[in-house]
Amino acid sequence: MSGESASAIPKGQVDLLDFIDWSGVECLNQSSTHSLSNAIKQGYREDEGLHLESDADEQLLLYIPFTQVIKLYSIVIKGPEDEGPKTVKLFSNKEHMGFSNVNDFPPSDVANLSEENLKGKPVLLKYVKFQNVRSLTIFIEDNQTGSEITKVQKIVLHGSTVETTDMKGLKKIEDH
Repeated sequence: MSGESASAIPKGQVDLLDFIDWSGVECLNQSSTHSLSNAIKQGYREDEGLHLESDADEQLLLYIPFTQVIKLYSIVIKGPEDEGPKTVKLFSNKEHMGFSNVNDFPPSDVANLSEENLKGKPVLLKYVKFQNVRSLTIFIEDNQTGSEITKVQKIVLHGSTVETTDMKGLKKIEDH
């Protein structure tokens, strides 16, 4: 069975691509010729020839804000067997993180990617830690073989939007 099938997304979950605030997306230590958009944007991430690649060393730090509050259920991170990510730390609602302070904060969850994960098997997250997510920081700490370059072919976030109450739509109840 292909990891690309619709049945790979659990019932009630959607690809959160449409809820990413692209104006605020950042990626530290990305190669200028192999940027984050190659792995995360629709159309680009389906192209096997495109990928995100680290620059100075194997680490990558991604910041992904959302246009509305979401619940994050799982993440797919595809990469090559040798240079694909290994240890991935996820932080919910932590802004302005850099390589100098990323280890100062406890991650909301940590994923150790297996060969199956790198081929497209979703990593189920600690759902309770990702209930009211306004932004997601992904710290790719190392890769499978310890090489200097980490490559990410595809990143997919699965979850749902948080239903919010429209305060303008509420009417005051008068006492009788």
